[in-house]
Amino acid sequence: MLFPPKWLIFPQTSVHSTMNKLRYLIAVSSVALLLAACDDTPEYRPARNFDGDAKAVAGMFLTAEDSTEITLPEGHFLFDRSLILEGRKHVTVRGAGTKRTVISFKGQAEGAEGILVKNCKHITLEGFSIEDAAGDNIKVTDTEKITFRNIESGWTGPVGPENGAYGLYPVLCKGVLIEGCTVYGASDAGIYVGQSDSVVVRQNKAFHNVAGIESENSTRVRIHNNEAYENTGGLLIFDLPGLTMSGGDVEVWDNNIVNNNLDNFAPAGNIVGMVPAGTGIMILATRGVRIHHNNIDDHKTIGTAIVSYELVEALSAESEAAEATVGSTAEINASYRSDTAYNAYPGRIVIEDNHYRKIRGLPDMNHDIGKLLVMKFPLNRPQIVWDGIRHPDYYLPDGSVNPDYRICIREKLLFVDLDLGNDMENLTKRPDELRCKN
Repeated sequence: MLFPPKWLIFPQTSVHSTMNKLRYLIAVSSVALLLAACDDTPEYRPARNFDGDAKAVAGMFLTAEDSTEITLPEGHFLFDRSLILEGRKHVTVRGAGTKRTVISFKGQAEGAEGILVKNCKHITLEGFSIEDAAGDNIKVTDTEKITFRNIESGWTGPVGPENGAYGLYPVLCKGVLIEGCTVYGASDAGIYVGQSDSVVVRQNKAFHNVAGIESENSTRVRIHNNEAYENTGGLLIFDLPGLTMSGGDVEVWDNNIVNNNLDNFAPAGNIVGMVPAGTGIMILATRGVRIHHNNIDDHKTIGTAIVSYELVEALSAESEAAEATVGSTAEINASYRSDTAYNAYPGRIVIEDNHYRKIRGLPDMNHDIGKLLVMKFPLNRPQIVWDGIRHPDYYLPDGSVNPDYRICIREKLLFVDLDLGNDMENLTKRPDELRCKN
């Protein structure tokens, strides 16, 4: 018997009680678990001289007109406030190359973003490095046709929660292309696409972020031929409550998602703080996702996780007393309870023809899911895990699975249904219900 009897300590049956039982088990267990020593914190300290004429560059942004090019010269430029493009059409911002044109916002005194683009059409940003914004290095909002090309975005020094949230951050956009970029050091996501339509993310590198690449509440998203490594989580596909649109129609292929085992350094209360170190891909409450022909290797906790928002709320319940700041888990949980249109359950998921390599050792023991995996699968941990928390309409009247919540796995490896919504009573390895039928 893994847990104490329900009638003794835990009379209720829910995902919340399951997590509470897990914490109880870990607290009273006499089994000694030897935790692996943490790696040194990654850091980046490039040489910078900041001899460029920042005032002249700021003037280019201020005076830019439609159908023009802002040519950023070679040099290192230091700014104390955001560079803004607003209400412009057909503008290109082009540097001399990522190692030759460097714009920095270290010590920024005004504004949260490095570069802010809003209410624009047909904007291209390419060929420069951007560093150390107080918030997001580049934020683009309410814009149609935005291209990020050959940009390097990051934070210097050791990674930590004081770093900005997003490296490249298009939100509420239509027609997004992110290609050939390198992102590092973000305390949320290196490449993040939120509430956007028609998105392509290809041929990028993301490392030393909490999340390498994240698609959130976005639709018609294509993510391929990227490298995501040495992040906490390689790729996140999230749908969260309280936002303007739901996501779906997301395809992920030919990516190299490896060794994403970095300790989670998200600020306290941040939603990505619930991602265990050692996660390759996490699909949260999104329907219409296909994951295929990716290399998903060397993750100490989970290769691919499929979870509902019910689990997120349960895992974060102990932080409910924290201040509900914008974007915090507490605020999102409040939206979850009030957003009657939100669907918390994943479905129409296809995972097939990927390459996984099993690794040995302990998962993230700072996370309840890592502890659960050790207890339930001490010798042979699964590479694909579904929390098993089912929508009330998961089964049709005839007993078959509702196609809207179908999960199809076509892989020759261990995958499991944890059945967390039912105290793991029907935890199943390689369940036939999750096997692709055609």
